[in-house]
Amino acid sequence: MGGSQSTQETDFEYGKAWRDTPWGEKGHLEKTLKDFGLCDPNIKHARILVVGEIGAGKSSFINSVNSVFQGRITNEALVNKTTDTSRTFTKLYKTYYIRNGQSLMPFVLTDTMGIESENLHGIHQEDIVKAMEGCIKERYKFNPESPITPQDNSYRSNPSLQDQTYCLVFVIAADKISMAADDNIYKKVKHIKSKADELEIPQVMILTRPDEACPLVKQNIRKVYTSKKIKEKLEECSAHTGISVSHIFPVKCYHEEIDTQDDMDVLILRAFKHIVHMANDALRLKCNEKENSE
Repeated sequence: MGGSQSTQETDFEYGKAWRDTPWGEKGHLEKTLKDFGLCDPNIKHARILVVGEIGAGKSSFINSVNSVFQGRITNEALVNKTTDTSRTFTKLYKTYYIRNGQSLMPFVLTDTMGIESENLHGIHQEDIVKAMEGCIKERYKFNPESPITPQDNSYRSNPSLQDQTYCLVFVIAADKISMAADDNIYKKVKHIKSKADELEIPQVMILTRPDEACPLVKQNIRKVYTSKKIKEKLEECSAHTGISVSHIFPVKCYHEEIDTQDDMDVLILRAFKHIVHMANDALRLKCNEKENSE
């Protein structure tokens, strides 16, 4: 009785768009992204900035994207392996290139210090704004107490199109959404989102650890798009941040696995395909603006 009731309460159909998840089309999704070309051939890569609360899996998401294309588990972005997630692990502004075999793909993922609820801890919101504008140089060490200034050696005064951000990716853990709802995290996320809107940078939300938020998904990752619990988490996340549900993607990142898995890869590829297209659209707008101003 108990198990049956749980299934009834949790099982849900999102609608046709969600039910049509191409579980068997990993190869097609992968090829689409490997063949992807940016709208401007003079731009080597489009920058995707990854931000989010501490311990949510920013670095794990970056590693997971690279793992899909490498066909093996990669760990270029260092991940906190301890149980202490009370303070952010990533300290530097660091860019990771996505590889297709030995060649580089035309987009990069940039990792950042985690957002923390308390003030004077975690990344300063204005540093994220400067990163979106392209004003922060590689390997800048974030200072939670004060944002970067033009006097800093790591400040870039005249960022090129390639330095700028074309999609902002928020990472939030599905199993911690309710706990974070009443603290300062969402106020900071909304502030960052408003700045991204001003800069005309599209935003996507990656909802990590869906398996920890829903027992059915833990048993079978394919239940992620028919889970009532996950649907509630998506809607709750959208309400707290202002990001449309259609731009929020539940993704299970590689963490303890020793080999890649097709169903996990499909979720990662589906989200990343959306991110890449949004970034390319934003790049096209920037290129058009530059041409019209010259």
